Amino acid sequence: MKKYKVGVIGATGMVGQRFVSLIDKHPWFELTAVAASSRSAGMTYGESVTGRWMMETPVPESAKNLIVTSAEMDIKAIADSVDFVFSAVDMKKEEIKALEEAYAKAECPVVSNNSAHRWTADVPMVIPEVNPNHIAVIEAQRKRLGTSRGFIAVKSNCSIQSYVPALHPLRDRFGLNRALVCTYQAISGAGKTFDTWPEMVDNVIPYIGGEEEKSEKEPLKIWGEVTSSEIVPASLPAITTQCIRVPASDGHMGAVFVSFENPPSMDEIKSIWRDFKGRPQELDLPSAPKQFLHYFEEENRPQTKLDRNLENGMAISIGRLRPDTQYDYKFISLSHNTLRGAAGGAVLLAELLCAEGWM
Repeated sequence: MKKYKVGVIGATGMVGQRFVSLIDKHPWFELTAVAASSRSAGMTYGESVTGRWMMETPVPESAKNLIVTSAEMDIKAIADSVDFVFSAVDMKKEEIKALEEAYAKAECPVVSNNSAHRWTADVPMVIPEVNPNHIAVIEAQRKRLGTSRGFIAVKSNCSIQSYVPALHPLRDRFGLNRALVCTYQAISGAGKTFDTWPEMVDNVIPYIGGEEEKSEKEPLKIWGEVTSSEIVPASLPAITTQCIRVPASDGHMGAVFVSFENPPSMDEIKSIWRDFKGRPQELDLPSAPKQFLHYFEEENRPQTKLDRNLENGMAISIGRLRPDTQYDYKFISLSHNTLRGAAGGAVLLAELLCAEGWM
């Protein structure tokens, strides 16, 4: 397969750094452009992240000497030099929408980690194992934008990555009709570390702005129907959530309660989870976990520190499935929020788009 030339806009922030790290030595992708705010433009990438590098591995040698360009001022030059870009910019929502559309209209596909376009009706919001068919709406989006190559595709919010994959193979088969979810979310979801957010040490904050609305509504778009011009969200299941910030560096955990029209047995659920494979597994994509859904029989698993990095942080860990007195079942699930839930999920989406001929 050809090597795709890739750019990262918003390359100096935490998620942008994760993109840069994941692209390094990627078998399909080669990082050739990094862009950020005008403050960093003109520096080498290594200079731009000096004193603010937040990854556990060093700045990749392949990125150190790339010259940072302006994400807003150098759109045409970046678009002309790459096959597509990853977007991880930190701007106001309307500014992000305009910027990503500008890249798309410059005939540069955009795979975005941002939330700005998640509710644009003809922009696919994809968890690759769950709704890969949604990328077909790109044809309608291209017609609206007047492009032949350019488009925008987004990944979903990190808070839903732990429980939506676990519910997905059960939803249609057994008539999933309602869910209650409490998420316990790591500080990296706010772009923070314990050094930059010392108030989170020995603390829990029972509020994350906008997160509960995203957690309740985004799954319905993920499970929606693709028409000739847009994605129409599903009406069920009814979902209610609470999202809580906890003192973990990485890893979002969900406590999930679910009811079905035709409740399966616990053995059926575990068997379905064990056997489930999505399109990334069928295509053997480079970032795809071999076993997408892992079930732990131990009563004290999954644990954030032990299990968040399962299969390079791209697998979903599930445990403690049991009957509930108010719902049919309850269980615990876990995902790595900056890998599966952010940059890693976007890289996997880009791999899917390449493999299916959209790039």
